[in-house]
Amino acid sequence: MNKIIVTVAVIGSRPSREQNPHIPLTPEEIADSAYECFNEGASIVHVHVRDLKTYKRSMDTQLYARVMERLRARCPMIINLTTGVGGQLALGLDNQPDMGNSLMASPEKRVEHVLQLKPDLCSLDIGSLNTRSGVAINCEPVVDKMAELIKKSGVKPEVEIFDFGNIQIAQRLIKLGLIEKNAHFQLCMGTKMGVPATPKMAVTLSEALPPGVTWSIFGVGMAQFPMVAMGVLLNGHVRVGFEDNLYLRKGQLAKSNAELVRQAIQIIRSLNRDVASVAEAREALSLCSMKQ
Repeated sequence: MNKIIVTVAVIGSRPSREQNPHIPLTPEEIADSAYECFNEGASIVHVHVRDLKTYKRSMDTQLYARVMERLRARCPMIINLTTGVGGQLALGLDNQPDMGNSLMASPEKRVEHVLQLKPDLCSLDIGSLNTRSGVAINCEPVVDKMAELIKKSGVKPEVEIFDFGNIQIAQRLIKLGLIEKNAHFQLCMGTKMGVPATPKMAVTLSEALPPGVTWSIFGVGMAQFPMVAMGVLLNGHVRVGFEDNLYLRKGQLAKSNAELVRQAIQIIRSLNRDVASVAEAREALSLCSMKQ
């Protein structure tokens, strides 16, 4: 049986210090949090960045560069940069666009930091999703262009699956040659209007993936650690972190991302599985050695 790769998503676009005072916000804090997780056994870090004045989501390539430089100076961790930012359309009660709270960008802009910085991995959202205040939009021509640019850059995409229809989109992208047959998938369980984070859904979704791919799974909120267990039992890989969940257990805020990683690894080992090293994760995901 293969070893389990642990990814940590250290911040995301939404969590705030009002929700948990231990959230990292600056590039230095994000890199330091990732390094702590590396020391606990995480092989991959999924990176979002925040504006330094407002602490809202940002697409600033220089902020991503600061995270990568600081982290790569300290450890060989696999770096996965988000490309999800830039597809958020907020709507008012009159169903008209609320551009003050939207962040829409061209496919070229959404992958600009990936093309310049060449991380090991980058996320690729391939389907649209309702949100409480609008829509996360990923229409077909935009997804195709992003996938094309990512492929030309030599960066491997992590294909985000928020619902069952996303798998049909992924199959189409593979058929067109825009993503490889050995792509890496992320099963995103428990988002408010996506696929529910239940054992039955985890089994069904993982079995519906195209053959020959690798995959990881995360659960939102209280589902984080149950989905870790499901990932292990279904021979996938796992993700934890503040992007998806702020609590170590019910009523107890986690003090760090490292604490969440430590708990995930306890679950993995309690199920008699081993945790992959960075080198083993690179081999499993068909990644080259660390980019310089």
